[in-house]
Amino acid sequence: MTAKRFYIAVLMGIILGIIACLIAGGVSPDPLAKKVLANIFVSRVLIGFVIGISAWKMGWFLHGVLMGLIVGLPFSLSAMAMQVPGMGKWGIFFLTWALGVVYGFIIELVTSVFFKAEQPSAK
Repeated sequence: MTAKRFYIAVLMGIILGIIACLIAGGVSPDPLAKKVLANIFVSRVLIGFVIGISAWKMGWFLHGVLMGLIVGLPFSLSAMAMQVPGMGKWGIFFLTWALGVVYGFIIELVTSVFFKAEQPSAK
C-alpha cells in the first residue's frame, strides 16, 4: 500500500458516496431513507478504503470489480429494507450490488489509471 493510492481511493469513495446519495436522495419518502443514504455513503467510502489498502495481485479492472462485489454484498442486503416504488426487495438488492461493482470499478480506474497509483504488488 502506498499513501498516494490510499488517499486517492478513499477520496474517490467519499466523492462517489456523496454523488450516490444525491442521486438516491429523492427516490423515496420512506422513514428509513436517511439510514439508507448513510448506508450508501459508507458503502462507497468503504469500497475506496478497501481498494486503497488491498494488496491482492491482479489487474486493476478485476480488482475494482471484485472489491465492489465483496464490499457491496452486505450493504446490498441491508438495502432490501427500503421500499422503492416499482422495485421489490430483490430488485433493490441487485441494483445496489451492481452499483457497488460500478463504483468499485470507477474508484480503481481513477486511482490506478488516471492518477497512476498502482498497487505495489501489481507490477
